[in-house]
Amino acid sequence: MAKLVIFLALCLLPALAAARPVRTFFTVQGRVYCDTCRAGFETPYTKYMQGAKVRIECKDRDSMKLLYTAEGITNKEGTYKVLVGGDHEDQICESVLVSSSQSECSAIEPGRERARVFLTNNNGIASPTRFANNLGFIKDAPIAGCSELLKQYQEYAD
Repeated sequence: MAKLVIFLALCLLPALAAARPVRTFFTVQGRVYCDTCRAGFETPYTKYMQGAKVRIECKDRDSMKLLYTAEGITNKEGTYKVLVGGDHEDQICESVLVSSSQSECSAIEPGRERARVFLTNNNGIASPTRFANNLGFIKDAPIAGCSELLKQYQEYAD
């Protein structure tokens, strides 16, 4: 009897594991900021932007043809959460800045305009939420106090 139970367990467990449902939706989450010191990176003076638009784009790896898009808007903490349908294992997917909600901080910060995200079930990540690196705009002119802050960073670099 014990051998039968062990045999059934060995036969059924792999079948049950293979039968688990495949996730068909992901949530891409990230933040959008305004670089108020024009430092090129986030500082204690960085402000996170409400109302900025972000797009999730997935492209074919070979042709770079756009295959999927979804858009979202940041909340009061500067966080966006965009629902993405389907598994995009063979595609290159990125969060991309679309537009700023602040006219005085609407220039895109070089190198912070897009962030790669992996939207597939076949990468070992159990959570349906995928976190993207923060995206940023740069303020037209630095705010007061930035020069002192940046001097502190220089002191640490020496």
